[in-house]
Amino acid sequence: MNRSTSGPPDAPEHPADVIDRWRATSLAEVWLRPDDWYHPAVDALVEALHEGRSPHAAAHRLGAARGRAGVGLGETLDDVECLYRAAQRDPDPEAIRAVSVGWVRGRDAEPTLGAVRDPGTGLPTREYLAERLRETYGAAVGADRDVPTTHCLVVVDVAVDGLAPWDRAARSATVGRALEQVFGEGHPMAALTDGVFAVLALRETGVPDLAKATRSVVERNAALMGLADALRRPTRVWVERLPTSHGAAVELLSQLAR
Repeated sequence: MNRSTSGPPDAPEHPADVIDRWRATSLAEVWLRPDDWYHPAVDALVEALHEGRSPHAAAHRLGAARGRAGVGLGETLDDVECLYRAAQRDPDPEAIRAVSVGWVRGRDAEPTLGAVRDPGTGLPTREYLAERLRETYGAAVGADRDVPTTHCLVVVDVAVDGLAPWDRAARSATVGRALEQVFGEGHPMAALTDGVFAVLALRETGVPDLAKATRSVVERNAALMGLADALRRPTRVWVERLPTSHGAAVELLSQLAR
């Protein structure tokens, strides 16, 4: 379609163009199920940006819809980040917060079901990590290896007191995404509790460097999402030695979660 050149060179695109580019970017990079991406709040949020209005109401509505639909908070926030890239704008902390608040309220309106993954972080649960540790210790016995010399935990502690539920949820999703960015596939990881996370890593993979990178990526992502004040300062990241038995390792997870 030909566009007039009489307006200012930086005139905003038609909202439909931004929606199309947003959807294409999200489906290509972050969204898991194409058929459930669209919701009328998508239109409302893009129109608010196009008209220079506050995105708060539309962002809250979209977050609530995602939470009710069972979409994880990490996927929801990644999707909104795709919107801002599609619109060639910097992410708006007001919109990010509103999406997070809406998501928490939408999720809380639905029955809670047990799952391997925590819906807030997108990471596996502590119980899942305990099971992966059981497998690791079992395999070590068969191979005559010593788990404390072959494996360790990388622990991240960002917990601070007094945060609102939506700030905690957004922070957890941000940390979960950072861990996946740093460690990638093949590293069992979990949210141990609100603000404390752990990754099972091989000692031969340059763990100190990975721990340093984790701190940097967590703090960078939080700053981009307007969540710098929701992190413990400085962010604590350390390498935790594993004990000699699986039972003791499970107890260690409980201690780290307190």
